[in-house]
Parts: sequence; C-alpha cells; structure tokens
Amino acid sequence: MRLDHLSYAAGPDGLAGTAARLGAALGREFQDGGVHPRFGTRNMVLPLAEGTYLEVVEVLDHPASDKAPFGQAVRARSALGGGWLGWVVAVPDISVVERRLGREAVPGSRHRPDGTELRWKQIGVNGLIADPQLPFFIQWDVPAELHPSAGTDGAISLAGIEIAGDPQRVSEWLGETVEAPLEDVKVEWVAPHGTPGILAAQVQTPNGVVRL
Repeated sequence: MRLDHLSYAAGPDGLAGTAARLGAALGREFQDGGVHPRFGTRNMVLPLAEGTYLEVVEVLDHPASDKAPFGQAVRARSALGGGWLGWVVAVPDISVVERRLGREAVPGSRHRPDGTELRWKQIGVNGLIADPQLPFFIQWDVPAELHPSAGTDGAISLAGIEIAGDPQRVSEWLGETVEAPLEDVKVEWVAPHGTPGILAAQVQTPNGVVRL
C-alpha cells in the first residue's frame, strides 16, 4: 500500500487552464493524460519522484460522467470552483479491499496521446464522496514503466500534504494505520471546520517548496 497520486478538479478556467496555472507555480508543464471513457472524465498529469504524480481532472459532457461515481465526484468539486478532489492509494491486490468493503472494484482505462492504453481497477470513490478525507484505492494493470510517474527526472517531489480530517477514521478506512501509504510524506492533520479533505499539497521543487 502506497500513495499513488493526488487528484485536483479543474476550476472555471477548465482543464488546460488549471493545469497551466499549477504547472507555472511548480515550474513544470502537465502532460495530456487522455480520456477516461468509463468515467466521463479526462486528465492531465505531472510525474513526481518516488512513484507518485499529480493529476488535474475535468468532467466531460458525457453520459458516463452522470453515472460513474468518479465523474460525479469531479463534477461536484468543479462546481464548487475546483480544487483538491482527493488522494489515491495503490495496492498490490485490490481483491483484499473488495472483500473488506463488500463490493467489486470497477475497471478504468485511458489512452495517452501516443495511443498507449493504461488500465487499472479502482474502488472506494463513493467513500470519498461521502467523506472527502478518505482516499480511494487503485491497482494498476500495466508495467511499472507505463505508470504515470515514469519518466520523471526526480527534481520535483511531494513534500507534504495538509488534510482536514481524523487519522483514526482514515486508518479504519484503509484497514491499517494511515502511516502505511504516507510513510515518506509529511502529513499535517487539521481538525476540520467545514468539509474534510485535502487542504494543500507541498511540493519540493528546485526553487524551494511550493504550496498548492
């Protein structure tokens, strides 16, 4: 179990505009990630060191976005002006999570602009919708060299996350201590005074730490 990526919902400036704004703050450009046909969304990604990445995601005018929980979650967050949607934990065997949550994971896929297909299974988005401090789970079905974090030069890394929430509640959701997927990331837990969830990400860049 490890931190896989952080997901940020596009704001009023749209997917490209939001990604350009965040990328400018970090001194890097996000890459076109492609469309998620099952979820009615599309994304742009920025690889980070240590097997993680940042994702900016936008809902499409597509029937799948009304039916799929992930599309619903993105639409709702963007309707509030955009911002951090949630964090995602990669697991080696998602069937363990399926048994614990009592339901099946759903398949996901997207085609990169070069035609490469990425495939995975995910579960737990409904938990995120109900309680945004909770991550959802993903199991990748592609070789490591195709993971969205591949190809980074290691110059940019995730230094910390600020989460409004309760680490005990998140540990119960994970099925093990919350330190497991976040052992290499500094986490600041803040008692929520409103909607729980990610408040900010701290990214280490060659020019210092940038807070998004």
